[in-house]
Amino acid sequence: MEPINDLFSLLSSWLWGWPMVILLLGTHIFLTFRLGVPQRKLFTGIRLSVKKDPGAKGDVSQFGALATALAATIGTGNIVGVATAVALGGPGAVLWCWLTGIFGMATKYAEGLLAVKYRVKGSNGHTYGGPMYALERGLNMKWLAILFAVFTALASFGIGCTVQANSIALLASETFGIPTWAVGLFVCLLTAAVILGGVKAIARVCTIFVPFMAALYVLGCIVILIMNSGYVWPAVELIVQSAFNPSAAGGGFVGATVMMAARYGIARGLFSNESGMGSAPIVAAAAQTRNPVRQALVSSTGTFWDTVVICALTGLVLVSSILAYPDISYADGAALTKVAFSKIPYVGAPLLTFGILTFAFSTILGWSYYGECAVNYIEAKRSNRFYRILYIVALFFGSIISLDIIWNIADCMNALMTIPNLVALLLLSGVAARETKKYLWNNRLDEEMKE
Repeated sequence: MEPINDLFSLLSSWLWGWPMVILLLGTHIFLTFRLGVPQRKLFTGIRLSVKKDPGAKGDVSQFGALATALAATIGTGNIVGVATAVALGGPGAVLWCWLTGIFGMATKYAEGLLAVKYRVKGSNGHTYGGPMYALERGLNMKWLAILFAVFTALASFGIGCTVQANSIALLASETFGIPTWAVGLFVCLLTAAVILGGVKAIARVCTIFVPFMAALYVLGCIVILIMNSGYVWPAVELIVQSAFNPSAAGGGFVGATVMMAARYGIARGLFSNESGMGSAPIVAAAAQTRNPVRQALVSSTGTFWDTVVICALTGLVLVSSILAYPDISYADGAALTKVAFSKIPYVGAPLLTFGILTFAFSTILGWSYYGECAVNYIEAKRSNRFYRILYIVALFFGSIISLDIIWNIADCMNALMTIPNLVALLLLSGVAARETKKYLWNNRLDEEMKE
């Protein structure tokens, strides 16, 4: 298996190299200005996300769709991923990660808009949408829609399923001494209890689970920042300075370059918030909303919470901890995070463990829906219990086997599903701009879309 693993590792490095980073960031910036900077309406999106839309068509509430998307998006990348970016690119990587989130809100907005614009109602009465429907109905590119669905289905078993189960099992085994098979069985049962009920059950659980886990993690970050209060502003200055002059960080970061800071910061930001990947709009299409722009605004807040808030807080915690405790080793991202949180007496390490466990589990829930919708599109079915059962079985095997090759394959699938989605976003940007002008800039957000 080693030659195959090396092949996928090489392919993953190529797919997620500078061309993809430039393409994604370029799309973020292009859509920001093409759509009139929809980030300006952030607080409108937050208000709509917690407001019910009575009588609107769809399967779940706007907040339920957002919570499910956040469940899949907020993951270990928000914790360990940011630490890895700091370790490899220096403190300046945090600023690049944050800027990626700011501009990425426009892409997430456009994804949500097109998902609702081109969604369909199945024979079972449920609503379906996402990049595959935008490609088919908006661009008449059925072949590319099928490719996107295939890559999404494969990715769901990788990044959304087996690797998350493996992370949970290894962490629980190392921390609590529980056998990995026992952890795997527990995760399978817990997941089955949720996903066998379909999107409504997933959204119902995520609506309660996601705000709780995110709030607890944010609270932990705030406690650390209070403990490091004398180093918070110096950390902000260092992050900004080293984004353009990495040698300002001093010490072991002297070897870092602006390109390294930008590459790792942007890549981690893109990977964390999934803006442009095409996953989140699949559940956005199921939202109860009266027009595409309302849900687009709600969807864009997902990138704000994931990257602009959570990733930024994580980065600030890490850099201020490096300044407060010079003896901390930042060569290993995971170790850096662990040391930073251990500075909270008694509860720091358990809080980090809880955060990683819950973030990984929430990703399992969100991606189960993405994968099922992709399989349903390929098979033209509207219910697929076989996929759910296979997904649950894969969770168990993911808990007990080594997953280096699965990680690399999953990274490749994530990149490959991004390409068709970007095609849809760029070629349908005119449609997104017209809808935005009609509903948002002409103050017609309360108007109902005619289907």
